[in-house]
Amino acid sequence: MLLPRDDGWNSFHPFFVTLKSYEEVPAIASKELLINEQITDKEVRVVDSDGSQLGIMSVRDAMDRAIQRNLDLVKIAPQANPPVCRIMDYGKFRFEQSKKEKEARKNQKQVEIKEIRLSVNIDTHDFNTKKNHTLRFLQEGNKVKVSVRFRGREMSHTSLGEARLLEFAEACKEFGNVDKPPKLEGRTMAMIINPLQK
Repeated sequence: MLLPRDDGWNSFHPFFVTLKSYEEVPAIASKELLINEQITDKEVRVVDSDGSQLGIMSVRDAMDRAIQRNLDLVKIAPQANPPVCRIMDYGKFRFEQSKKEKEARKNQKQVEIKEIRLSVNIDTHDFNTKKNHTLRFLQEGNKVKVSVRFRGREMSHTSLGEARLLEFAEACKEFGNVDKPPKLEGRTMAMIINPLQK
């Protein structure tokens, strides 16, 4: 890391004195955007903090402009020819970006897969109770995995389990449709019901 020198050399290289030190620059900078001393191009196209074009200039001159205003020089379009740099407060930029990302995550609905278990010989009351739970899950926008577990001799009558699952899907068709039809895996047959798109 380059540090200020106190032998008078700094008077010819003022950015080593006034430029924000690496300690002040977030560690994420090296993974995303190059800033300040990390920019090694000879010439860059410079955009001011207000969005106005300052034209093509040497990195040295662009850095001096940023220093004069106690801001950072940030390479925002490395693939351009010449690369585009913007004068900005990088710390504030990162803070606003993380705030936007957090807000986007908060507004993003997490889809869960809820599970409902039936039996081959389920009675009508239990069937309706589980159907009502499923309808609520579907209305909340969640997928539902409905399964039947076969015990003992029931394994030789898996078609009864499939019929029970299809009957259940039919009872839920107002709010969901079958995404994955009944499939046997080991002693369990399961299907996935998706919520209907609004």
